[in-house]
Amino acid sequence: MHVRCPDGLPEEVYRRVLELLAGLSPVVQALPPAAALVELGGALRYHGADGRRLAEVLRVRSLSRLGVDVRVGVGPTVTVAATASAQVAGPGGVLAVAPGEVADWLGPLPVEALHGIGPRQARALREYGIHRVGLLAAVPPATVQRLLGGKAGRLAADRARGIDPRPVTPRALPASAAVTHRFDRHALDGRPVRAALLALTVELGRLLRRRRQAARALTLTLRFAGGGRWETTRRLPEPSAHDEDLRTLAYQLMDAAGLQRGRLTALTLKAEDLLDAGRAAQQISLDTAREARLLAEQTIDRIRDKYGPHIIGPATTLRHAS
Repeated sequence: MHVRCPDGLPEEVYRRVLELLAGLSPVVQALPPAAALVELGGALRYHGADGRRLAEVLRVRSLSRLGVDVRVGVGPTVTVAATASAQVAGPGGVLAVAPGEVADWLGPLPVEALHGIGPRQARALREYGIHRVGLLAAVPPATVQRLLGGKAGRLAADRARGIDPRPVTPRALPASAAVTHRFDRHALDGRPVRAALLALTVELGRLLRRRRQAARALTLTLRFAGGGRWETTRRLPEPSAHDEDLRTLAYQLMDAAGLQRGRLTALTLKAEDLLDAGRAAQQISLDTAREARLLAEQTIDRIRDKYGPHIIGPATTLRHAS
């Protein structure tokens, strides 16, 4: 299965799409900035559904949970699935090609529609009279190699015939996560800016906990009217994904900026040097108040998952969101 997200999708939303994919199959290959491959072999048996059905489930979940419509291609090879996802009409949808349908489906497509064929290759093929994928499949491979070069010609000839042995190789994104707030009007350091920063820490903490990761460091980036920017990074005392720890360090980073009359246009808070939350050392705490807050955080996360991210949170962020 090949998944295409809308262009310009924020990284944090793209990561959440990858989380949805991981809920369908353990074998997910991120293709940043806006695509991914998913191996469905084991998932089909586990879920008791065919590829089209799983693709429809993914699309519904992506729309309902993230507000993102995706284009999904399902096929027996990477090339067929990726070609199919590019042929989906509209901003989102599903196109599934069964193994026995590959030749008939690929044949009428223009050569440039075949995944992996670039503009220069398509031009060389068209100059030779090869306008359709079916013609490319019918031409002797040696001829295609002379037109496109040895390796490129072999790959193009094979893929036009539906031959592509490449596996889906699990690959995650770099170990970071970022959230951004953009101000409608230029803002000076004060209550609105602090409220926006608090909202970012809540959003970032929830994102990390959903991904079961913890951050070792935070980076705060401030963008100013006129194009200027200021950025600094500090490490957390210990890896964490808890709102309280992220908020404390985020406020320290903001204080370090020493803002006076700078007109802010945006804030970005980025979690750096991430690790699996299960590998983060769990310190024994005698602070019963903190333990109670962490327990409440788990409950709040469940409420947000069920009713939406803005249903509950610090009063300042709720006023800020409204």
